[in-house]
Amino acid sequence: MSRLAEAGSVVLAATPIGNVEDASPRLLRLLQEADVVAAEDTRRLHGLAGRLGITVGGRVVSYHEHNERDRADDLLDVVDEGGTVVVVTDAGMPAVSDPGFRLVERAVERGLPVTAAPGASAVLTALALSGLPTDRFTFDGFVPRKSGDRARWLGALASEPRTMVLFEAPHRVVETLAAMAEAFGVDRPAAVCRELTKTYEEVLRGTLGELAALAGERAADGAALRGEICLVVGGAPAAGAPRVEDLVPEVLDRVAAGERLKAAVAEVATAAGVPKRDLYAAALAARASR
Repeated sequence: MSRLAEAGSVVLAATPIGNVEDASPRLLRLLQEADVVAAEDTRRLHGLAGRLGITVGGRVVSYHEHNERDRADDLLDVVDEGGTVVVVTDAGMPAVSDPGFRLVERAVERGLPVTAAPGASAVLTALALSGLPTDRFTFDGFVPRKSGDRARWLGALASEPRTMVLFEAPHRVVETLAAMAEAFGVDRPAAVCRELTKTYEEVLRGTLGELAALAGERAADGAALRGEICLVVGGAPAAGAPRVEDLVPEVLDRVAAGERLKAAVAEVATAAGVPKRDLYAAALAARASR
């Protein structure tokens, strides 16, 4: 019988996406005390445990995209008997473009408890570092591999108003950025985030046209973008949305009439459908130049 507070449940446990110091004390405890640890790659799990200076205490089983549906009930039988099953993937949060969803789905069907030990997330890390709006966003997983499928998929996203976060393999990033520039427009703001939290972490920001050209130049120079890559793309601008600069006079007039700057920015930006952060920065700059 497990000694864990999570006994009798499935625990989705996030693992570091790069820097091992991001592992939480709870993750270490779970790996040492769980009855079963279901790992996407058992060798990587033991490698992580070694870097953390711990030993996995319970039974370790492989749990990946090819067996997750078939193995779900065996794992849930452990939970049904009061044991703890911890699910880990190679990096980040299980069930987010990684194994785990089928197990959660089946646990819900069987009425068994599921909880999470949250931690590092490539999606949220890339979003936060991108410099693009974070108040509303979508995660769209991996970009389709085939050019025709990719073109249709990107075409369907061209009018998405929220910031988009996507995954891409390094050997396809040049052609994907070029396809995005064609589908979304070369002036759409974006960021390429690679090797997040690792030694060679890099975030490239610019328009899709600029980033596509840069990625192509680096590949030609033998310095291609490598490692784990997240692409973050700004949402489509609202049709007929006014320029932020054109809204600044209204904000400053309201401030002159006694309204607080943040309140004035919030109301004007919401009514016009422009990012509050951009309008606030423009208003501050205009006020400072007076």
